[in-house]
Amino acid sequence: MPVIQVSLIRGYSGELKQRLCKRLTEAVAHSIAADPDGITVLLHEVEPDAYMRGGRPRTPGKATPVEASGAAPEEVVRIFLDAMEKRDVALAESLLHEDFSMSFPGSVEMTCLDELVAWAAERYRFVGKRIEAFDTCGEGEHATVVCHGELHGEWPDGAPFAGVRFIDRFVLRHGRILRQQVWNDLALARR
Repeated sequence: MPVIQVSLIRGYSGELKQRLCKRLTEAVAHSIAADPDGITVLLHEVEPDAYMRGGRPRTPGKATPVEASGAAPEEVVRIFLDAMEKRDVALAESLLHEDFSMSFPGSVEMTCLDELVAWAAERYRFVGKRIEAFDTCGEGEHATVVCHGELHGEWPDGAPFAGVRFIDRFVLRHGRILRQQVWNDLALARR
């Protein structure tokens, strides 16, 4: 069974090291037909004064925002969606990458949440999501999170709606949401 050995400069948190081990195990399991229970990951730590690269001493790299907060990509998306449902735009914005963009049905493209709130105000009073499932995969500095389920809420005239299918796809870079793509049947339900 596969054995992965990694050398790190001492100084990373235990939580971060556990996440690293888990992700390395997942990467191997997705790459070769290995049972995760048979994949071994060993982290070896060296003191900062015993490590040099390019002829210069180094220190541990900074954790990405997701790693620093302890939130996995799916958790970042959950926090974002919950904040948007509660209209806590400040919290939602704190999870966005500086190059954030989003797209909605009808080829609507936006780059800031204030645009989204104004655009949505003409379409419904409020909307909530009942999420059925999340699928997450990562590659390098990026992670992709897809969730799907049903929307519920109120139209501008106060009439309720429910059971409207949706799919959201998020791309995260270094733990922040870079791109959101939305597909839903709101236009069909509104008819």
